Amino acid sequence: MTSRRRRRTRISLTSVLVVLALAVGGYALDATGVLGPDADAAAGPTAVATATVGTDSDAPEPSRASSPTNPTVSTSTDTDAADARALLATLPVKGKAPGTGYDRTGDFGSAWIDVDHNGCDTRNDVLARDLRRIARQGPCKVMAGTLVSPYTGATIDFVRGNTTSTLVQIDHVVALENAWRTGAQQLSQSEREALANDPSNLFAVDGRSNSQKRSGDAATWLPANTAFRCTYIEHQVTVKAKYRLWVAPAERAAMVRVLDAC
Repeated sequence: MTSRRRRRTRISLTSVLVVLALAVGGYALDATGVLGPDADAAAGPTAVATATVGTDSDAPEPSRASSPTNPTVSTSTDTDAADARALLATLPVKGKAPGTGYDRTGDFGSAWIDVDHNGCDTRNDVLARDLRRIARQGPCKVMAGTLVSPYTGATIDFVRGNTTSTLVQIDHVVALENAWRTGAQQLSQSEREALANDPSNLFAVDGRSNSQKRSGDAATWLPANTAFRCTYIEHQVTVKAKYRLWVAPAERAAMVRVLDAC
């Protein structure tokens, strides 16, 4: 082998060794985090995003209904109470109209309908909003879950069934008969159906409280859970204002007493 060929061989071997050294060094720097990620590469079509999908949670699931909060965990603030007092001052005060001719289905529509056209009826929307650890059949039907009733604070294990479903009921915060007697007779059919299915007027509660309340207003019935009374009255005032309803004198006085203590 000539001296020129030997020199070419040594140069080639040296080049290979240099390339290998650079590759090994680069790998080591990347593995230790010294080299930062390439932003363009991470955002490119080969980047993979990961997400955690929960199938069971202690936190209430967000509702498909339009209510922004879960009433079983919401707490009233001084601002909420002040706003409710100001809104209450704008409501007309007069006696209740006769309940003659009141027809729950005829006046307020069938229970429960899908007024927001999200594919689920209102009852299942509210159950999904207010219960924890829910189990569904299909995209809408709530089959089981746990409710902490806002009206009592008691925990109820809900299981759908002929003899068990009634343990958890959906209460109209402003009872529909009360609404009928305080201005809803002047509303259109579609407005009354909206009132009957409005998430802000609906709480999932224990069946016993719902049965005790019946069509009572603030003067005749309040939740046993005193910590929830401020939120309860705030919702009543909001619903009455939204649907242009009035309050009876005794009803208004009871609302003022609750809000003044908030």
